[in-house]
Amino acid sequence: MLRLMHVHAHPDDESSKGAASTAMYVASGVDVHVATCTGGERGSVLNPNMDRPDVLANITEIRRQEMDAAREILGIYQDWLGFVDSGWPEGDPKPPLPEGCFALVPVEEAAEPLVRLIRSFRPHVMTTYDENGGYPHPDHIQCHKISVAAFEAAGDPDRYPDAGEPWQPLKLYYHHGFHGERMQALDRAMIEHGLESPYTERLKDWKPDPEHAARITTRIPCADYFAVRDKALLAHATQIDPDGHWFAIPLEVHQKAWPTEDFELAKSLVETSIPEDDLFAGIPADAD
Repeated sequence: MLRLMHVHAHPDDESSKGAASTAMYVASGVDVHVATCTGGERGSVLNPNMDRPDVLANITEIRRQEMDAAREILGIYQDWLGFVDSGWPEGDPKPPLPEGCFALVPVEEAAEPLVRLIRSFRPHVMTTYDENGGYPHPDHIQCHKISVAAFEAAGDPDRYPDAGEPWQPLKLYYHHGFHGERMQALDRAMIEHGLESPYTERLKDWKPDPEHAARITTRIPCADYFAVRDKALLAHATQIDPDGHWFAIPLEVHQKAWPTEDFELAKSLVETSIPEDDLFAGIPADAD
């Protein structure tokens, strides 16, 4: 039984990043576990239909309920690491982060519950965000830091000796879901179909970044599972506006224009050949 672990900052990240490939792997018999670092307590309500006083007053519990629903849709296991959302600091200069939040916890301390979870679930592959967090939310950057630290520590018996029997994951990937090459392809497809593209304005000032494009090593064909991804996204009703940009591209257009989810192989302890089309490429059948 192959095992895959995604490490995400907030509830809804597991549905907005890599959810179609997650559903594909689950359908093929892979055990998939999501570690959610925070409860999203300081997240905004991004769906106008849910922007109500009763929702705001119970946001923590509602986001847990949304995560439960998305978990069932994707067919995954999921655990909370128990940290408190840092929020998105706004202003110039930005205000200090709130005391006790996830982003301010020392990395060595914050990595411990993740090491414990890795040693319990024993994943062969892990995914998380790159050093920029995918986008520079403080929780996403901290999620990257503790994921790299835990990947390196989980197999070392001298690190976190009280956190379970050592287990070394074999590969670590970074998500690259929102990149220029993908936006360009979707933009072209929408225009070819005579539809209004949600990316036209964003692409006006966009300049190609060959270095970033070269980071993508692994493209997972998973278009058949885009509908499952969309259903999981909609389960996070406080965060996803069904009439917003997430669903501006018709499913059939998206499936043909960009049928993959894209990753960067950051660390590998097995031999593999780049480019890849499988997160488990190079992992032997007797990996346990």
